[in-house]
Amino acid sequence: MTKYSIYKMQDVQIEEVMNIWLTSTLQGHPFIARDYWEANYKVVKEQYLPLAKTFVYEEGKQIQGFISIIEGSFIGALFVDTHSQGKGVGKALIDYCKAQYEVLELAAYVENQRAVDFYKKQGFHVIAEQENEDSKAREYGMRWEKVLSV
Repeated sequence: MTKYSIYKMQDVQIEEVMNIWLTSTLQGHPFIARDYWEANYKVVKEQYLPLAKTFVYEEGKQIQGFISIIEGSFIGALFVDTHSQGKGVGKALIDYCKAQYEVLELAAYVENQRAVDFYKKQGFHVIAEQENEDSKAREYGMRWEKVLSV
């Protein structure tokens, strides 16, 4: 198995993280106009990421994915470099957070079936369906809870 590490993002890594965010976002959300994501790039970089706890997955001195936790235990972002998808990076990031939190919640676009299936496989279940305020696309609210053994 390849050696990797997961740790809190350093400020100098923000450009690399943002490149993964934009590339993966455009690939995973073709049902939302590209200009919506490009318009939100600066907001994500300058307002969202500084307020989030962001952990990066690094292998071979290269960031291959990241996860951002906001508002306590809400997964605001989980993105994997397009060349590293399907190789366990997303699962490793989720498992890292599962070890630190009792409950994790997130929102996933209904049309992003690959993401919805991934989260279900990781033990998340749908708790709500709503319209995203900004993009107007339908999304699922999803939740995972640690099962305590007795």
